[in-house]
Amino acid sequence: EVQLVESGGGLVQTGGSLRLSCTASGIPHADYAIGWFRQAPSKEREVISCISNNGRHSYYVDSVKDRFTISSDNAKTTAYLQMNSLKPEDTAVYYCAADPTILTSTLPSSRYYDYWGQGTQVTVSS
Repeated sequence: EVQLVESGGGLVQTGGSLRLSCTASGIPHADYAIGWFRQAPSKEREVISCISNNGRHSYYVDSVKDRFTISSDNAKTTAYLQMNSLKPEDTAVYYCAADPTILTSTLPSSRYYDYWGQGTQVTVSS
């Protein structure tokens, strides 16, 4: 059974930092791409950042560039999203997703990810 478990969410003040973790298990491939997405109340889910299965390609939505950093551990079982300089508009439920066969060109597209976590709430107070 494939499981993605996010952790690290919480309440933080504007300008603060959080590091989200996404721990994967049961994915039947050694390498897989990771995507971080978020959904705020009454808004559509949006892509935040992605990293390709070989780690060579990454993507950031403009609104988080220079503030968020995606990474993974050497064993590729845990992915991270370091979030700095948080703003109230970053408040959302954050999801990680994984897929072993997604193309680099489609990394930002949520529909190409087969595996999803349950989400973790991030709240940034003003």
